Amino acid sequence: MYEDRIDQIIDKHGAEKGVLIQLLLDIQHEFNWIPKEAIKRISERLKIPYSQIFRVATFYTALSLKPIGRHLIQVCLGTACHVRGGAKVLDTVEDALKIKAGNTTPDTKFTLSGVNCLGCCAQGPMMVIDDDYYGGVTPTAVKKILEKYK
Repeated sequence: MYEDRIDQIIDKHGAEKGVLIQLLLDIQHEFNWIPKEAIKRISERLKIPYSQIFRVATFYTALSLKPIGRHLIQVCLGTACHVRGGAKVLDTVEDALKIKAGNTTPDTKFTLSGVNCLGCCAQGPMMVIDDDYYGGVTPTAVKKILEKYK
């Protein structure tokens, strides 16, 4: 199913050394995840052991071996955000999307994750959707924020 497009992406990069991470990022961008078929195909074409590709794909948090939604929602659970209600914000998002953190909605529109820090401690609790940062988020504000992405 993915093989032709995966081959096109591999061909774009060639078999140069050091291309693996960018190749995986491009496949992730194309499919919103890295299918196991892609790892197998890369291994065959570039003569890189499957286990090495798998190790790289699982090491970097920017890469995912399971489908992720078109919109990535990250709710900060770091200390500053936690004491300001970050866990309640996460609970509210989970209820609104009917999924738990670490999962993707069945329509693949949203993937939700709790993160340790977004680097905006003074503005907590923080929520990031794609590249949009929301500070001082309250549980009541969650629904309005999510509406922008539905």
